Parts: sequence; structure tokens; C-alpha cells
Amino acid sequence: MNSDRLIAGLDIGSAKTTAIIAEVVGDLPKHPGIKVLGVGQARTTGMRRGVVADIEETTRSIRKALQDAERMAGAQITEVYLGIAGEHVRAMTSKGIVAVSNDEIAKPDVDRANEVARAQAIPTDRELLHAIPQEYTVDKDHGIRDPIGMSGTRLETEMYLVTIGSAPATNLRKSVEKAGYKVRELVLEPLASALAVLTEDEKELGVALVEMGAGTTDLAVFHEGKIRHLGTIAFGGNNVTSGIVHRLGVPQAAAERLKGRHGRA
Repeated sequence: MNSDRLIAGLDIGSAKTTAIIAEVVGDLPKHPGIKVLGVGQARTTGMRRGVVADIEETTRSIRKALQDAERMAGAQITEVYLGIAGEHVRAMTSKGIVAVSNDEIAKPDVDRANEVARAQAIPTDRELLHAIPQEYTVDKDHGIRDPIGMSGTRLETEMYLVTIGSAPATNLRKSVEKAGYKVRELVLEPLASALAVLTEDEKELGVALVEMGAGTTDLAVFHEGKIRHLGTIAFGGNNVTSGIVHRLGVPQAAAERLKGRHGRA
């Protein structure tokens, strides 16, 4: 096993924390794949609606999930890709315009346009998570996905900027670090889910990805191959369980079983 090819992912939900360790395989970098080596889960007690409410409890869940995954994988990891979601996530569209250096658009021109679009003023209580190019305009030609090699004098990029609350992100990082690991990168959970389950055809034709957790439900809308909308509502599986408890007058454990056995969406 090549330790340089090991990667770890961590999803800290309101009800459970899940860790996964995998080995990157395949013909890199063109045809990467992964081989799952270990998975670990722990009950989460320190999260409320996607944000840390108790760092010590959250740290305990992280440590157990990752240690279980390490035991199954027979390997130790030092850093993780950490999923993040919640009501603090915001998104907006930004544009960047540059003059083309030569008659033909080259990668440095695209990089400059992307950098201009990315250079939006972000409030001090927020941080930029993802900057996703949507499409390009060369002179007056719109809807271009890859402008490199095209002729033109003006290049415009439309970029989707995803920001997160600095405090929620910092508390997640602190919890991981107290558990003895480093956060290699934060990843928006709905985008990670979309990469895992949606096809290119679905994203091209138009699709909404709905991900219901215990405390919140996340939404990601795609059309013409691009992310168009992100949203979160403060309603999740715990609300359904509470409704069953109050309407049927049954204990919470029984309500969870009923939800799992008879729930339909």
C-alpha cells in the first residue's frame, strides 16, 4: 500500500459522523479511481443543524469514526477532506473581464479572467470555499465552456462563488485538530454528493439533488452542466421523527424504526 496515495474523507452530520479511507488507483492523472479500504462511524452529539455546538463532543465523534476507519484499513492517516454544509453557506455569481493579450486566447488569459471574477470583496465573517467557472464570453459570443485557442479581443468569465461562515468553519477545523488530524481541504457536501451520484447527462438536462440529513436538508440545482443554485433548509430527519412521536405518542426509538420501515419520499 502506497501511503502517498491514501486519502480520507470525513462527514460530520447532526446524527452521525462517517469517515472513509481510500487508496487512489488507476491511470493518473487522466483516469483516477479509488479503492475503499476502511469505513468508520460514530454517533454525533455535538452538532446542531450543521454547525458545532460542543467542540469536545464533536471531537470525540471524529476520533472514534477515524480510528475505526484506520483499524479497518490497516493504515494511519494524518489529514482529511472535510465536508461542510449548513444554513451559513451562501453563493453568488461574479464576472471577470480582461483584454486578450494576443489574437488567440491562451491559458494565462483564462487565469486572469478567473482571478478578476474571484476577487470579490468577501465580508470578514465569511471565507471563500469554492470558485467554480460557469461559462465564458469571447467578444459577443456567449456560453463558451473552453475559450482556449479561440480568437478574440475581450474575454469574460462567469463564476459561481461559494462562501461559508468563518466561525462554523473554524469550529469544525478545531474539532478535527483536537482529534489529532489536520484538515487538508473543506468541500461543500452537496457538490461532493453530486460528483458521486449525478451523471453528466443529468446535469446537462437539469436536475435537483436533495440531500436530507438529520438536522438540515441541502439542495443543489444543475442545468446545462453547471451548478445553478445552492440552498439549505432547517428541516431534516429529526423533524420527521419528532412529528411521529407527537402524532402517534410513541417513544423516539420506536418513531425512528417506523420512519425507517415505512417512510417514503
